[in-house]
Amino acid sequence: MALTNRLSATSLALLFLTSPTFAQELNALVWCDHTDPALVEPFEEKFGVKVNLKEYEGTAAGLAILDQSQPGDWDVMVIDAVDVGRAVEAGYLAELPADQLPTADFFPELVMAANNTVDGKTYAVTEKFGYNTISYDKTKVDPADMDNMAALTSGKYDGRIGIYDYYLPVLGLVALGQGINTADINADTLPKLKDPLMALRKASKQVSDVVSAQTALATGEVDIVIGGGEWLTAVLSADNANLDWTIPKQGGLRWAQSIGVVAGSTQPDLALEFVKYIVSPEGQARLATASCYWGMPANAKAGDALSAEAKAVLRWDQQPDFLKRAQLYPIPDAATDTAMQDMWTEMLNQ
Repeated sequence: MALTNRLSATSLALLFLTSPTFAQELNALVWCDHTDPALVEPFEEKFGVKVNLKEYEGTAAGLAILDQSQPGDWDVMVIDAVDVGRAVEAGYLAELPADQLPTADFFPELVMAANNTVDGKTYAVTEKFGYNTISYDKTKVDPADMDNMAALTSGKYDGRIGIYDYYLPVLGLVALGQGINTADINADTLPKLKDPLMALRKASKQVSDVVSAQTALATGEVDIVIGGGEWLTAVLSADNANLDWTIPKQGGLRWAQSIGVVAGSTQPDLALEFVKYIVSPEGQARLATASCYWGMPANAKAGDALSAEAKAVLRWDQQPDFLKRAQLYPIPDAATDTAMQDMWTEMLNQ
């Protein structure tokens, strides 16, 4: 009997040691939408793994974390799609097997090979996208005014406007309002954005981050958020159907986030499985409606897993038109980027 107990205990100990539930962990640098348990738990259960998530905002912050880490500390990274090349150049992303990614099922514009590949090699895959544009309370503003960015600085809505605190999309919107394409923002055109940016700041009540902007619009502290979009209002729509968003006639900006495996990961195969899960129809539907913010899934097959209500909020049927009318984020050179940040700081201090 004692021998049997000892054997059972030994067998149990070996089971614990070999069980992936106890032996495996995955460390991921992510945006807040990936911290939703509804997104991560199905993967953890399937692979018997604990996914440790560290949330960050802004590519500079993410790269700083990697700068201060040891090789192998991180396995997966979510990053702004326009910054994938920057991360590859710094040696932080590993090559992905393109033939294992379901990009054939993506909205064509969201394959984004120019962003996710370097020298013909794939380093990341687009997972989610949406628009930086204008969010508003349709019971407190004239929705027709929201179709023209000029209305924002007409004086009619002074003191009722919030600005999303991210210089790239907001300066991109200001550029569109001046008839300048985001791809044409450079040292020559940037000075033309200063006066309209300052006029927008003068008309606004606050400049705030994601959560603060959502809260301000939901509580009526502001009636309009510049730089908002479905990512800001969709998660609030169940509680406040008056919140809406639109792309004005001048256009909007399309944001996209990508996911990849961190170079030096000690578990590259498991990290790849996480990436594949995130861009699968199931993972995409869960990511699209994550509790922090909603957004369109890159994989069009996610539509089969989304409710009719969720698709209506995301404007699923209007995506072909929206994709044509939206431009990508500015990708400034180093000098222009610094000048844009300086202009933004000057605006904040106004």
